[in-house]
Amino acid sequence: MRGKLLPLAGLYLVQGLPYGLQSGLLPVLLRAGGLSLTRVGLTKVLYAPWLFKLVWAPLVGTRGSPRAWLTLSTAALGLVCGLLAALPPAEGGQAELPVTVAGLLLLLNLGAAVQDVALDTLAMQLLEPAELGPGNTVQVVAYKLGSVLAGGGLLALVPTLSWPQLFVLLAATYWLAAALAWSTPALQQLPSPQPSELPPHTLHLLQDLLTVSGTLWTAGFVLTYKLVLPTGEQGASSLFPLLLLDRGLSAPELGLWNSVGAMACSIAGSSLGGALLSGHRKLLPLLRSVLQFRLGGLACQSTLLFYLDTPWARLDPGTVLRGAVLLSLCLQHFLGGLVTTATFTLMMCCSQLAPSALQATHYSLLATLELLGKLLLGTLAGALADSLGLHFCFSLFLALSAIPILYLSLAPRALA
Repeated sequence: MRGKLLPLAGLYLVQGLPYGLQSGLLPVLLRAGGLSLTRVGLTKVLYAPWLFKLVWAPLVGTRGSPRAWLTLSTAALGLVCGLLAALPPAEGGQAELPVTVAGLLLLLNLGAAVQDVALDTLAMQLLEPAELGPGNTVQVVAYKLGSVLAGGGLLALVPTLSWPQLFVLLAATYWLAAALAWSTPALQQLPSPQPSELPPHTLHLLQDLLTVSGTLWTAGFVLTYKLVLPTGEQGASSLFPLLLLDRGLSAPELGLWNSVGAMACSIAGSSLGGALLSGHRKLLPLLRSVLQFRLGGLACQSTLLFYLDTPWARLDPGTVLRGAVLLSLCLQHFLGGLVTTATFTLMMCCSQLAPSALQATHYSLLATLELLGKLLLGTLAGALADSLGLHFCFSLFLALSAIPILYLSLAPRALA
């Protein structure tokens, strides 16, 4: 198993680079280059290719091998980074991002989205059912580390490295990863789909996907837990820090706990989830237990919030209340990492039940639903808090967070 997990770890770490690059590094570089905050914010539109993975997922699953797709897409990302190195945004307060640079960033997202489909398909073919727990732990932890390295790590090098030097470094990293994807012995043994396995390209593809055992239930779960938990998890982990800032916690201290501390706790939670699954803990009972703990953690966090809303509450240094709110913040991220690893394992278990030629598209469908669920109500959390009031809003979040626990009782036998 080690021969499988080590190359997957390296490839998933590289897969996390684009997210960290565009969420942490590029906004700072573009702002330093003179772009307005509005223009920097509009670069989020360049994430669009991630929402259309279902368009090319059937090609990845049925034409050529996942290893070839992975190698080519990773090498293409290196090429795009090389071109970006040759086209740094001009300094001097320009009003907008150059069209050429914007086009290359769009291609970077397109290549990363294709790479995502290919690597997930490869992982499903490579891992045995008993290896899914450790495999998904590697996926989640390595991806998070890659995003941290590309965001915070490269950002720390900005004073010493210029835009061209940073992208040359990224290009070299991608080309090394492409060589790893092509030359690793464990990946060379995977079979390519045979012509007899290829599904017909008809309008019934979605119907074929939905008829795979457990798909409808899994789709409902990834939508439900992400529709609910982002308002609890990211309502709690995006709204809650802002409320702490309003109550007097300093921005540097909050940033430390909500970035470095949160990421460390999230990685620890993901690692524990993988250890429990590799220890032959059953997946659905583990999910139920973790979601129950998360519900309890959110209840404690809501209680702290209600207390902070009273006139006599103070977040002075050294107080028990200050320690309690920071501990609550870290606990939510720890449990979030645990839930994420277990949920991605569940998604991969379900996709492995599909015919091999459909597995790439099937997993992309579930991943797209997971992303939509994460974004949908999570983006409305602030508006809900403003319109409904903090007390009612967090009470609603708490009630909604019980839904995934109840939904687990409806799981089909194929996933039990």
